Amino acid sequence: MQNPFILERLGALTEEEREILNGRKGIDRTIYMDGSRDVISGDKLLAPGKLITVRPHTRFIRFPKHTHDYVEMVYMARGSTTHRIGETEIVLKEGELLILAQNAEQEIEPASEQDIAVNFIVRPTFFSAVLPYLGEQDTPLRRFLVDCLCGKSDTHYLLFRVSDVLPIQNLIENLLYTLLEPTQNKREIHHMTMGLLFVQLMNSTEHLTVDTSEENAVVSVLRYIETDYRDGSLSHIADELHYEVHFLSRLIKQKTGRTYTELLQKKRLMQAAWMLENTERNVDEIALAIGYENISYFHRIFRAEYGVSPKRYRDRK
Repeated sequence: MQNPFILERLGALTEEEREILNGRKGIDRTIYMDGSRDVISGDKLLAPGKLITVRPHTRFIRFPKHTHDYVEMVYMARGSTTHRIGETEIVLKEGELLILAQNAEQEIEPASEQDIAVNFIVRPTFFSAVLPYLGEQDTPLRRFLVDCLCGKSDTHYLLFRVSDVLPIQNLIENLLYTLLEPTQNKREIHHMTMGLLFVQLMNSTEHLTVDTSEENAVVSVLRYIETDYRDGSLSHIADELHYEVHFLSRLIKQKTGRTYTELLQKKRLMQAAWMLENTERNVDEIALAIGYENISYFHRIFRAEYGVSPKRYRDRK
């Protein structure tokens, strides 16, 4: 992050950090938790009625194992931090984003003064206004948010290595600024900015890591479809991932609710629609370009998806 105003605000020593530097041996649990449970409470960190806030991660001390009753997004504004989520160790580097579900159990190693991690504290209901931005396409991010809204998630975290993706960096910076500074219509701005951020993240699956090998396999399939939709085959990606074809097929259906063929067809038709809107190529050429040699079949499935013929679709657009 390059914004000096935001870095100065987030890098300033907090009262808790001063106490730690003066000899305090552990975190101040009264800031985060109720009683003896190792669950950080959103009620402690969010003002009444607020759905989202931001605070810098406490440095200079190991943050012990804990969970949250909210969704946490950790953005590394400068330096790095080391997180242990279950049995997995993650070094979060500058510009990267880690999203944790409510039930994710993590601990964090001590950070130095130069390490500035930002914690977005988000009540799950906040995402109900964000989901419409993501459309109906099944993706790991959309499925993760739906699970968080339902209060349970098999996926504990999503890790986005997006330090070199400028639109994402700009949107995070904008979100931080509106959370730190008083502005009008804050809730609407936060929903819109988060929605745009998630659209960019949804389109950056090549930068995504999730917390299970099976989830990672499905993410790899989605990446494969995104780039090789014309000639891609399930047997080819199964070989690359060292999975048996029938097992991978069942896994895709289990995790996305759709078969590989359905996902591939959806991507091809979305690409065809884009080409109809943005190019002068004729319909037959578009059908061949996306992988359909049977032109009549392409016309039939396009009409089933969009309710009109390809030519009618282009005329209407």
